[in-house]
Amino acid sequence: MGKATHTPSSATLGALAVLGMVIGWGCTGTGPVLSRYDFFATPDRGDPWSEKIGYWQARERADRRSGVSNPTAGAAVAGAGPNAETGAAAESLESKYAAFRRDSKRALARELADWIQEQARQHYIPDDVVDDWATLDSTLRNNGDDCDGLELLVFNFLRDSGFDDTEVYRAIVYRRSDGQHHMVTLWFEDPQDPWVIDPTGAMTEGMPRMSELPDWRPLKVFSEDEEFTVRTEFVAAAHP
Repeated sequence: MGKATHTPSSATLGALAVLGMVIGWGCTGTGPVLSRYDFFATPDRGDPWSEKIGYWQARERADRRSGVSNPTAGAAVAGAGPNAETGAAAESLESKYAAFRRDSKRALARELADWIQEQARQHYIPDDVVDDWATLDSTLRNNGDDCDGLELLVFNFLRDSGFDDTEVYRAIVYRRSDGQHHMVTLWFEDPQDPWVIDPTGAMTEGMPRMSELPDWRPLKVFSEDEEFTVRTEFVAAAHP
């Protein structure tokens, strides 16, 4: 994908620009307006991203059927666990185990974010005129790719390492300030505010929450089998 991809129509981008102003300024007389996202809404018919996502999904599934597999498959770590409880229950073995699993997963994800951003400095290969989304196999075979190829190393590693398929998704994000699009991995440890792993560091370094990146808006969430549109929900903030 690089730093920019084929973008939706000008009408769609115009609507996004209006949406950005609404998010930024709110409504006169109602006080600040907060936004939150429904990450897993059904795409509209004619969604401009659906064809591109569907084409990548078909190629990725074909690679897997032909015997191509992620070389990191089978490296399992502990799966997701509930947050540690407080009070007397916090001393129980169950709560200690849950906290250890949670902290271990976060540490692994942060290490992965640092690693892929370092690799991007050596293996980032921009697309030519045509924005061609890579598969995992083509990224490894070509010794690199742009953001949509490098992101697949993050997406596949987390899933192969025991992160649940319902927690880890690819995502297309949009920067309001200049209309740029980018590919990242979202880890939904918190269903309302996922962690963001940016494979190139163009959007962010480290592993922040989506809520910590107000200039970026998630547009699409998908895997090799699923596709969702991200809807924005507005909530008026209570006056102090």
